[in-house]
Amino acid sequence: MPTDVSKGPHSQPTPSAAAECGCDSVPAAKGLAPLSSALSALRENCPLMPAERVAVSDAAGRVLAEDVQAQLDVPPADNSQMDGYCARVADIGDGAWLPISQRIAAGQPATPLAVASCARLFTGAEIPDGADVVVMQEEVTLREGDDGATHAWLPGPRTHGDNIRVQGRDVSKGNRLLAAGTRLDAAALGLLCGQGLSTVMVRRKVRVALFATGDELIEPGQPLKPGQIYNSNRVMLSQMLSDFGAEVVLAPLNVADTFEATRDALASAAQQADLIVTCGGVSVGEEDHVRPAIEALGSLDLWRLAIKPGKPLALGRINSPKGDAVRVVGLPGNPVSSWVGGWLFLRPLLGEMTDCTALRELKRLTVRAAFSARTAIRQDHLRVTLSPGSDGELEAHAFPDQNSAVLSSCAGAQALAVIPPHAQLNHGDSVECLWLER
Repeated sequence: MPTDVSKGPHSQPTPSAAAECGCDSVPAAKGLAPLSSALSALRENCPLMPAERVAVSDAAGRVLAEDVQAQLDVPPADNSQMDGYCARVADIGDGAWLPISQRIAAGQPATPLAVASCARLFTGAEIPDGADVVVMQEEVTLREGDDGATHAWLPGPRTHGDNIRVQGRDVSKGNRLLAAGTRLDAAALGLLCGQGLSTVMVRRKVRVALFATGDELIEPGQPLKPGQIYNSNRVMLSQMLSDFGAEVVLAPLNVADTFEATRDALASAAQQADLIVTCGGVSVGEEDHVRPAIEALGSLDLWRLAIKPGKPLALGRINSPKGDAVRVVGLPGNPVSSWVGGWLFLRPLLGEMTDCTALRELKRLTVRAAFSARTAIRQDHLRVTLSPGSDGELEAHAFPDQNSAVLSSCAGAQALAVIPPHAQLNHGDSVECLWLER
């Protein structure tokens, strides 16, 4: 049976359940800003991290600050892509016995191939001048000739270039190897090392101050007292920030639920960090002090959004002693809201601050819904898994309980299904999903 995660009264039909994330085709409810407003505020006058040179061995996950040009052809010369025997296509004809005139191992120089002969060679070995084909060893028969030399039977006919990796096939000298803004993964590091590069220019990691507010929070490992809960958000958000390429430089265990403590914590963080991320205390309760503390130290861009989970959100700037403005992102305290906010806001913000193409936007997939859902005035982001249906078409399967306190719905989620405001999504409809690419 398909999952039903319908919520709220159905107000009116939506144009499409596959509408773009942040779509403003349906006006936001009074007092609530659309997601697109928050994303615009994030990107406006965003600081760019300076460049620094680091060892390639330490550059995993870093973002290139400049284009890298290839200094070498890869491979540097024609070489064999398998163990076998090289020869001239013309000498093989429809098949021929040819004497083995030399043996070439990878890393050894080759001499020009003698006329009407072949050479024994191994994977990665350089192709000698004159040879234009490699025959895999499984197809070759050997025998001792009357001349005392070993001869090889090479079946034919053959095609020029078979089993030969030509010089520069992978990388050509002078071409762009990697573009600025590329996040360096294992393959990219391999390309750099293949050029003999030991250092590379990258963007400095964004230094993040992360803290949670709430007198009810205690750290794992301590005994729970009545009214207390374990702080799951601090470690979770710290790991997400690290996954997105940032460095958490300040993460106090907790900040007391007072205006003064919140203000002082933000002021101190602004002296050490490029970005401040808070968790909790951004709503309208008497014990929610993040919003007024930001306004006391700088400015607030917006703080209530027409999305769920995560309606309360504080985006602002705090004046630092250096004379610049340090960005602040205040996420809700509910664990799911905080987790979703990390994907929707922290990831693109870090992409903007490091000029990283891959982080700026989540990839979007339009798939078939294997669930039904209903929204009211806010755009919803349902946690889903993706798998092929019986006909091979990709389907989204929603976790049954989408409550903002149910963190287990995030643990296995592969995407966020975007359901616009005032929408009725039925099983089998198309739905747009944001792929949670780690």
